Amino acid sequence: MAGCRSWVFCLTVCAVSLFEASAEIKVTIPVGKFFTYELLRETFQNDFEPLSKVYGRLYDDPMIFKCNRQTFPDLPEWLRFTQRHPYDNGFLYGTPMSAGKSVIEIYAINKRSYEAARHILVIKATAEKMLPYQAEFFLKLREIEKVLPSSVQDEIKQDVQNLWDTEALEIVNITNALDRGGRVPLPLAGHFEGVYVKVGSEQYFSDCLLRVTTPEHQKQCRAGDKVKVPGGCNFCSIPSNCITWCKTELFDLTKRQPAPPAPTMGSGILEDGGDFNPPESPPSRDFFPDYIVTVIVPLILAIILCLLLAYIMFGRREGVEKRNERTNQIQLYHHHTIHGNSDELRSMAGDRGAPSPMSTLPMFNSRTGDRAAPLQSDSIPLIMAQHDPYSDTLPRK
Repeated sequence: MAGCRSWVFCLTVCAVSLFEASAEIKVTIPVGKFFTYELLRETFQNDFEPLSKVYGRLYDDPMIFKCNRQTFPDLPEWLRFTQRHPYDNGFLYGTPMSAGKSVIEIYAINKRSYEAARHILVIKATAEKMLPYQAEFFLKLREIEKVLPSSVQDEIKQDVQNLWDTEALEIVNITNALDRGGRVPLPLAGHFEGVYVKVGSEQYFSDCLLRVTTPEHQKQCRAGDKVKVPGGCNFCSIPSNCITWCKTELFDLTKRQPAPPAPTMGSGILEDGGDFNPPESPPSRDFFPDYIVTVIVPLILAIILCLLLAYIMFGRREGVEKRNERTNQIQLYHHHTIHGNSDELRSMAGDRGAPSPMSTLPMFNSRTGDRAAPLQSDSIPLIMAQHDPYSDTLPRK
């Protein structure tokens, strides 16, 4: 009975897991409105450890997210993804500019157990009228991950409502400054990437916003001077939400330029331009000078180098006889003695019963091989001088 219950429990867990794996998250958004979706690590943690709460084991594993359009390697053009650290949540954000349906595959990889979970996000963009009046602000002291949560968006939206003097506002887009050509900040406290926030409304711009278009304001921005906040237009309740006035832009979509006229369609037949005259053949060219420059000249240089090398290697050798004539007789005699003794020792190496070498015997003349009786005198050299042709060059006591 207990075994049957365990099997039922396992089948239930498997069924729930398969159901969760195949579940789809469907979202509908209007065209021209900002979309953000937060990838919560807690949700995927439950997929990795579905029974952790039952057994009282709670994990906080680092995760990385991979997002792409189904059957495609990348995300749609209008959608972006960001995640700063494996212990942070991820964000999908962007603004669709045309109606359509996008199926996004979200993969979460557990860095502790290396398990993977897969979710499906279906985003359906519906056609809707664009807001006619839009303004873009630059927040210098913000980063994209800190702006995407809904609570921070509400704070920014509230400050812009006070600046625009209307509550009918919608956030149209949020863009990282790095995606707009900004520079990567230094990894120090007080340095931020910056964020562009675009909002739209049905109501026309307020007087504070219209001051951005005045010639005096634009002149100050071009000169690089520190532009002061217009009087009565400082509505940022949080210092990090204060805007940079020189980077504020207004967009009036009601004054769009007319589209260029469509090209006129012709008959598709070229007009008669006369008979075709093919170009004449080019004049003949003599390639012998090119042959001389590319073949003969390098060959001559190679021959000259070979002759010079042969002269250095063989023509400047002095020869053995000339070298011996220029060598000191004592040094030459010492050299011949070393060679002779080496040959004698080399011949004795093959026969261990050979007598001692003559060069080691007393009163031995290396040239004649004669031996003399040992004398009781220390002044007699081992090499007899009267039989040695080089005796004149030997040192004497």
